[in-house]
Amino acid sequence: MAHNQSRDIAIIGGGIGGLTAALAFARRGANVTVYEQAPALTEVGAGLQITPNGARALNALGIDRALAATGVQAHAVVPMDAMTGREIARFDLTDQTPAYVFYHRAALIDILARGCEAAGVAVKLDAKITQVNADGSFAFDGTTIRPALTVGADGLHSVVRGLINTPTEPFFTGQVAWRAMIKIDAADPVARIWMAPKRHMVTYPLPGGRLNIVAVQERSQWAQEGWHHADDPGNLRMAFADCGWEAKSILSKVEEARLWGLFRHPVAAKWHTGAVAILGDAAHPTLPFLAQGANLAIEDAYTLARCCDEDATIEAGLRSYQAKRRARVVRAIDAANKNARNYHFGGVQRMVAHAGLRTLGKLAPAAFLNRMSWLYDHDVTA
Repeated sequence: MAHNQSRDIAIIGGGIGGLTAALAFARRGANVTVYEQAPALTEVGAGLQITPNGARALNALGIDRALAATGVQAHAVVPMDAMTGREIARFDLTDQTPAYVFYHRAALIDILARGCEAAGVAVKLDAKITQVNADGSFAFDGTTIRPALTVGADGLHSVVRGLINTPTEPFFTGQVAWRAMIKIDAADPVARIWMAPKRHMVTYPLPGGRLNIVAVQERSQWAQEGWHHADDPGNLRMAFADCGWEAKSILSKVEEARLWGLFRHPVAAKWHTGAVAILGDAAHPTLPFLAQGANLAIEDAYTLARCCDEDATIEAGLRSYQAKRRARVVRAIDAANKNARNYHFGGVQRMVAHAGLRTLGKLAPAAFLNRMSWLYDHDVTA
């Protein structure tokens, strides 16, 4: 690690991927500065699921105590028939190590920010970086910054991705998603997947008596990308109006909803050029059907810092980073895309799929987790 003591690393974007990368580089002795365009390090009000593969990387960065005090440990994934309100199956998660946990995004950002501060990371707010050069240099506050490495953790509309790859047009999947949160007295610590023809909803509890809701509907009417478009909760209720009373009673409590269009973006062909790299959504935006967006960004961040530290040069480190990450990310995104179909079956297909899940739940409950072991058992720290 000694050869990295003097390295200056610039991270563009102070989201989950950017802060994880900042902490991972700082832990390996680099001087790290994060440039975040927002006036504060914060996140939209929404939950996220940290699966064991993401948790291993976070725990290895020394924030495990803070993390353990913050989330809700998941006990199971429970597919539901949204039309009848019946539980189809229950796949136990209690044996997962590290635990599978539900967090509020803002709480996770806060823990990462405190970890970064303790590790000596500098954070510049209101820092909108609009252009990065291939040598990693960029202008900030009237001066030219020349780090040893610049990392684009700048999300879906990444400026840095455009430097490394020719622009590609995302395509609309014919699906829109709503995010919402409601207050609840008590809820099972499980992720429920409420399935109905051409739509589904995922609900899980968060600390502080809240239930996180992500609902998806197939429709031809296009909606803009990005999470910040407010929508009338009545539209969300209408989409599930013919479902059973359980699903409807959850949606009846929604007071604020955000709507966004789901677009598929190709995984970036190249993740680095010169002294510049990308990670997370900047490299591979994913659809929210596998709860892996944040987890993949966390894995990327840990791997990038490790490769740049352990390889002889940053260039060699960037090559090993892409080689270690790209095929795995492609596989995860493909699995997420398939789930989008599986949750929305109608008619005979729906009956067959639900019967299959019921049988799996009764006869081979471990089969669900075995099928996910390539994802959840992966350890970027090994």
